Amino acid sequence: MKLKNRTIALLIVGFSLTTSMHAQQGVVNVSQDSDIDKLLEYKKDIKTLKVYKIQVYQSVDIDMAKREKENFLNTYDEWPTEIIWNTPNYKVWVGNFATRLEADRALAKIKENYMYANILQPKTEK
Repeated sequence: MKLKNRTIALLIVGFSLTTSMHAQQGVVNVSQDSDIDKLLEYKKDIKTLKVYKIQVYQSVDIDMAKREKENFLNTYDEWPTEIIWNTPNYKVWVGNFATRLEADRALAKIKENYMYANILQPKTEK
């Protein structure tokens, strides 16, 4: 029985040595446009970009949201304004603030006429 186990072990070792001696080696060359690296860096920057917005109004009625957006633009024309539909409400969002400090400064001005305005950080697509 010991002889049989020893023979099997020697066969396995011998087989593994012969297969490793005949292994193939190769070199892979990847050629890509240099702009791909630039795009990857740009995408990385976009992922880490945090954008703050200020919500000034919400309603279930789109016409009221449009009217409030126009009222806001008549008072404050320095920030971009958009209407977002988020079930079940239409929301008026203001700005694309890069930092929380910038959003806080704008909120201080906006709160004079929109006391329920608040800062939010919407989820960005990745």
